Amino acid sequence: MKLTKLFTILSIFTIAGTAFALDGREVMQNAYDVKEPYFSHALVQMDLVSKDGAVESRQVEEYGRSKNNIKDAVFVFRTPASVANTRFLQKENKDKDDDKWIYLPKLKQTTRIASSDGDKSFVGTEFTYDDMSTREVDEDTHELLAESEKKGNFDCAKVKSTPKDPKSSQYMYRISWVDKKTWIPVYIELYDKKGQLLKVNEITSIQHPTGVNNIVYDIPTESHMKNVQNGRATNLKILKLDVDKKIPAGVFTTNFLDTGKIAQ
Repeated sequence: MKLTKLFTILSIFTIAGTAFALDGREVMQNAYDVKEPYFSHALVQMDLVSKDGAVESRQVEEYGRSKNNIKDAVFVFRTPASVANTRFLQKENKDKDDDKWIYLPKLKQTTRIASSDGDKSFVGTEFTYDDMSTREVDEDTHELLAESEKKGNFDCAKVKSTPKDPKSSQYMYRISWVDKKTWIPVYIELYDKKGQLLKVNEITSIQHPTGVNNIVYDIPTESHMKNVQNGRATNLKILKLDVDKKIPAGVFTTNFLDTGKIAQ
Protein backbone atom coordinates (compact mmCIF):
# COMPACT_ATOMS: atom_id res chain seq x y z
CA MET A 1 0.00 0.00 0.00
CA LYS A 2 1.21 3.50 -0.81
CA LEU A 3 1.33 6.50 1.52
CA THR A 4 -0.85 9.49 0.84
CA LYS A 5 0.80 12.73 1.80
CA LEU A 6 -1.51 12.70 4.80
CA PHE A 7 -4.44 10.96 3.08
CA THR A 8 -5.33 9.33 -0.41
CA ILE A 9 -6.36 7.44 -4.10
CA LEU A 10 -8.07 7.37 -7.69
CA SER A 11 -8.49 6.06 -11.41
CA ILE A 12 -9.88 6.21 -15.02
CA PHE A 13 -10.69 4.45 -18.41
CA THR A 14 -10.32 5.13 -22.14
CA ILE A 15 -12.72 7.28 -24.17
CA ALA A 16 -13.09 5.43 -27.49
CA GLY A 17 -12.58 7.39 -30.66
CA THR A 18 -10.78 10.37 -29.13
CA ALA A 19 -7.38 10.94 -30.67
CA PHE A 20 -5.59 11.68 -27.39
CA ALA A 21 -8.11 10.15 -25.01
CA LEU A 22 -7.09 9.39 -21.45
CA ASP A 23 -6.47 5.76 -20.67
CA GLY A 24 -7.85 4.89 -17.26
CA ARG A 25 -5.10 2.73 -15.93
CA GLU A 26 -2.37 4.94 -17.36
CA VAL A 27 -3.79 7.99 -15.57
CA MET A 28 -4.13 6.00 -12.34
CA GLN A 29 -0.56 4.83 -12.63
CA ASN A 30 0.57 8.41 -13.23
CA ALA A 31 -1.22 9.46 -10.06
CA TYR A 32 0.27 6.57 -8.11
CA ASP A 33 3.75 7.34 -9.41
CA VAL A 34 3.85 11.06 -8.58
CA LYS A 35 7.45 11.75 -7.57
CA GLU A 36 7.90 12.32 -3.84
CA PRO A 37 10.98 13.65 -2.02
CA TYR A 38 13.62 11.21 -0.83
CA PHE A 39 13.15 12.88 2.56
CA SER A 40 10.64 15.39 3.84
CA HIS A 41 10.30 17.18 7.17
CA ALA A 42 7.27 19.35 7.83
CA LEU A 43 5.48 21.24 10.57
CA VAL A 44 1.74 20.83 10.06
CA GLN A 45 -1.15 22.69 11.61
CA MET A 46 -4.12 20.39 12.16
CA ASP A 47 -7.47 21.97 12.96
CA LEU A 48 -10.31 19.78 14.20
CA VAL A 49 -13.58 21.58 13.49
CA SER A 50 -16.72 20.49 15.35
CA LYS A 51 -20.24 20.55 13.95
CA ASP A 52 -20.91 23.89 15.67
CA GLY A 53 -17.69 25.42 14.31
CA ALA A 54 -15.50 25.15 17.41
CA VAL A 55 -11.83 24.58 16.50
CA GLU A 56 -9.17 22.54 18.29
CA SER A 57 -5.76 23.35 16.84
CA ARG A 58 -2.85 20.96 16.92
CA GLN A 59 0.69 21.05 15.65
CA VAL A 60 2.22 17.91 14.21
CA GLU A 61 5.78 17.25 13.11
CA GLU A 62 5.94 14.96 10.11
CA TYR A 63 8.92 12.98 8.78
CA GLY A 64 8.84 11.21 5.41
CA ARG A 65 11.21 8.91 3.56
CA SER A 66 10.96 7.41 0.07
CA LYS A 67 13.38 4.67 -0.92
CA ASN A 68 12.97 2.50 -4.04
CA ASN A 69 9.43 3.90 -4.25
CA ILE A 70 8.66 2.50 -0.77
CA LYS A 71 7.50 5.19 1.61
CA ASP A 72 7.62 5.49 5.38
CA ALA A 73 6.19 8.26 7.55
CA VAL A 74 6.29 9.35 11.18
CA PHE A 75 3.96 11.84 12.85
CA VAL A 76 4.76 13.40 16.21
CA PHE A 77 2.02 15.44 17.89
CA ARG A 78 3.58 18.46 19.61
CA THR A 79 0.55 20.40 20.89
CA PRO A 80 -1.87 20.65 22.66
CA ALA A 81 -1.04 18.85 25.91
CA SER A 82 -3.92 16.40 25.45
CA VAL A 83 -2.15 14.74 22.49
CA ALA A 84 1.46 15.91 22.96
CA ASN A 85 4.08 13.20 22.32
CA THR A 86 1.61 10.88 20.60
CA ARG A 87 3.73 9.30 17.88
CA PHE A 88 2.66 7.33 14.80
CA LEU A 89 4.73 5.25 12.37
CA GLN A 90 3.60 3.87 9.03
CA LYS A 91 5.78 1.66 6.86
CA GLU A 92 4.65 0.88 3.35
CA ASN A 93 4.53 -2.66 2.01
CA LYS A 94 4.00 -3.79 -1.56
CA ASP A 95 1.07 -6.14 -2.20
CA LYS A 96 -0.06 -6.20 1.41
CA ASP A 97 -1.33 -3.81 4.07
CA ASP A 98 1.02 -1.19 5.44
CA ASP A 99 2.46 -1.69 8.93
CA LYS A 100 1.24 0.93 11.41
CA TRP A 101 2.08 1.58 15.06
CA ILE A 102 1.02 4.28 17.51
CA TYR A 103 2.58 5.38 20.80
CA LEU A 104 0.09 6.75 23.32
CA PRO A 105 1.73 8.68 26.20
CA LYS A 106 -1.07 7.86 28.65
CA LEU A 107 -0.43 4.14 28.16
CA LYS A 108 3.33 4.61 27.82
CA GLN A 109 3.47 1.93 25.15
CA THR A 110 3.54 1.41 21.42
CA THR A 111 0.67 -0.55 19.90
CA ARG A 112 0.45 -2.10 16.47
CA ILE A 113 -2.62 -1.05 14.49
CA ALA A 114 -4.44 -4.15 13.23
CA SER A 115 -5.70 -4.20 9.65
CA SER A 116 -9.20 -4.75 11.04
CA ASP A 117 -8.96 -1.33 12.74
CA GLY A 118 -8.39 0.50 9.47
CA ASP A 119 -11.79 2.20 9.59
CA LYS A 120 -11.16 3.73 13.02
CA SER A 121 -10.40 7.41 13.52
CA PHE A 122 -6.77 8.52 13.39
CA VAL A 123 -6.21 10.35 16.70
CA GLY A 124 -9.70 11.83 16.77
CA THR A 125 -9.60 13.25 13.23
CA GLU A 126 -11.96 12.68 10.31
CA PHE A 127 -9.21 10.59 8.69
CA THR A 128 -9.21 6.87 9.35
CA TYR A 129 -6.09 4.74 9.52
CA ASP A 130 -6.88 3.42 6.04
CA ASP A 131 -7.19 6.98 4.76
CA MET A 132 -3.52 7.37 5.58
CA SER A 133 -2.63 4.87 2.83
CA THR A 134 -3.19 4.87 -0.91
CA ARG A 135 -4.75 1.80 -2.47
CA GLU A 136 -2.85 -0.12 -5.13
CA VAL A 137 -3.98 0.71 -8.66
CA ASP A 138 -5.36 -2.74 -9.43
CA GLU A 139 -7.37 -3.10 -6.23
CA ASP A 140 -10.15 -1.11 -7.91
CA THR A 141 -12.01 -0.82 -11.18
CA HIS A 142 -12.10 2.68 -12.64
CA GLU A 143 -14.74 4.49 -14.66
CA LEU A 144 -14.02 7.78 -16.38
CA LEU A 145 -16.94 10.10 -15.73
CA ALA A 146 -15.42 13.17 -17.40
CA GLU A 147 -12.16 13.62 -19.27
CA SER A 148 -12.02 17.33 -18.45
CA GLU A 149 -13.86 19.06 -15.64
CA LYS A 150 -12.87 22.13 -13.65
CA LYS A 151 -12.53 21.86 -9.89
CA GLY A 152 -11.46 25.21 -8.52
CA ASN A 153 -8.41 26.27 -10.54
CA PHE A 154 -7.61 22.71 -11.58
CA ASP A 155 -8.40 21.02 -14.91
CA CYS A 156 -9.28 17.50 -13.82
CA ALA A 157 -10.23 14.05 -15.01
CA LYS A 158 -13.23 12.83 -13.01
CA VAL A 159 -13.11 9.17 -12.00
CA LYS A 160 -15.25 6.67 -10.14
CA SER A 161 -13.18 3.98 -8.37
CA THR A 162 -14.88 0.85 -7.02
CA PRO A 163 -13.10 -1.88 -5.00
CA LYS A 164 -12.88 -5.23 -6.77
CA ASP A 165 -13.23 -6.84 -3.35
CA PRO A 166 -15.84 -4.88 -1.36
CA LYS A 167 -14.36 -6.21 1.90
CA SER A 168 -11.02 -4.54 1.11
CA SER A 169 -12.34 -1.02 1.65
CA GLN A 170 -14.55 0.82 4.14
CA TYR A 171 -16.05 2.70 1.17
CA MET A 172 -18.46 1.48 -1.50
CA TYR A 173 -16.70 3.69 -4.04
CA ARG A 174 -14.82 6.97 -4.49
CA ILE A 175 -15.18 9.74 -7.05
CA SER A 176 -11.93 11.62 -7.65
CA TRP A 177 -11.05 14.76 -9.57
CA VAL A 178 -7.42 14.31 -10.67
CA ASP A 179 -5.46 17.38 -11.71
CA LYS A 180 -4.05 16.61 -15.16
CA LYS A 181 -1.05 18.88 -14.70
CA THR A 182 0.36 17.29 -11.55
CA TRP A 183 -1.67 14.01 -11.48
CA ILE A 184 -2.65 14.80 -7.89
CA PRO A 185 -6.24 14.03 -6.82
CA VAL A 186 -7.40 17.44 -5.64
CA TYR A 187 -10.99 16.53 -4.73
CA ILE A 188 -12.30 13.15 -3.59
CA GLU A 189 -15.81 12.12 -2.59
CA LEU A 190 -15.96 9.01 -0.38
CA TYR A 191 -19.20 7.00 -0.28
CA ASP A 192 -20.23 4.68 2.54
CA LYS A 193 -21.43 1.10 2.19
CA LYS A 194 -25.00 2.32 1.62
CA GLY A 195 -23.86 4.44 -1.31
CA GLN A 196 -24.34 7.70 0.61
CA LEU A 197 -21.75 10.47 0.47
CA LEU A 198 -19.75 10.24 3.70
CA LYS A 199 -16.69 12.47 3.36
CA VAL A 200 -15.09 14.95 0.99
CA ASN A 201 -11.32 15.46 0.86
CA GLU A 202 -10.18 18.63 -0.92
CA ILE A 203 -6.67 19.92 -1.65
CA THR A 204 -6.64 23.69 -2.07
CA SER A 205 -2.92 24.42 -2.34
CA ILE A 206 0.02 22.74 -4.08
CA GLN A 207 3.59 24.02 -3.77
CA HIS A 208 6.58 23.15 -5.91
CA PRO A 209 9.79 22.95 -3.82
CA THR A 210 13.12 22.05 -5.42
CA GLY A 211 15.11 19.11 -4.06
CA VAL A 212 18.37 17.39 -4.94
CA ASN A 213 19.52 17.46 -8.54
CA ASN A 214 17.07 20.33 -9.13
CA ILE A 215 14.09 17.98 -8.96
CA VAL A 216 10.88 19.99 -8.61
CA TYR A 217 8.20 18.27 -6.54
CA ASP A 218 4.45 18.87 -6.47
CA ILE A 219 3.47 18.85 -2.78
CA PRO A 220 -0.09 19.35 -1.49
CA THR A 221 0.24 21.86 1.33
CA GLU A 222 -3.37 22.48 2.34
CA SER A 223 -6.07 19.82 2.67
CA HIS A 224 -9.59 19.65 4.10
CA MET A 225 -11.47 16.48 5.06
CA LYS A 226 -15.17 17.14 5.72
CA ASN A 227 -17.51 14.48 7.09
CA VAL A 228 -20.82 15.52 5.57
CA GLN A 229 -22.79 13.09 7.76
CA ASN A 230 -21.62 14.28 11.19
CA GLY A 231 -20.69 17.85 10.23
CA ARG A 232 -17.11 17.64 11.50
CA ALA A 233 -13.94 18.46 9.56
CA THR A 234 -10.18 18.13 9.80
CA ASN A 235 -8.05 20.77 8.08
CA LEU A 236 -4.33 20.36 7.43
CA LYS A 237 -1.86 23.07 6.47
CA ILE A 238 1.90 22.74 6.10
CA LEU A 239 3.58 25.65 7.90
CA LYS A 240 7.20 24.69 7.22
CA LEU A 241 8.65 22.20 4.75
CA ASP A 242 12.11 20.86 3.98
CA VAL A 243 12.72 18.36 1.19
CA ASP A 244 15.65 16.04 0.51
CA LYS A 245 17.50 16.84 3.73
CA LYS A 246 18.57 13.46 5.07
CA ILE A 247 16.71 12.15 8.12
CA PRO A 248 18.39 9.51 10.33
CA ALA A 249 17.05 6.00 9.73
CA GLY A 250 16.40 5.67 13.46
CA VAL A 251 13.42 8.03 13.17
CA PHE A 252 11.51 5.42 11.19
CA THR A 253 11.53 2.78 13.92
CA THR A 254 9.32 1.65 16.78
CA ASN A 255 12.21 2.46 19.11
CA PHE A 256 11.74 6.11 18.19
CA LEU A 257 8.03 5.77 18.98
CA ASP A 258 8.87 4.29 22.38
CA THR A 259 11.46 6.86 23.41
CA GLY A 260 11.06 9.91 21.18
CA LYS A 261 14.83 9.72 20.81
CA ILE A 262 16.94 8.71 17.81
CA ALA A 263 19.19 5.74 18.56
CA GLN A 264 22.84 6.52 18.00
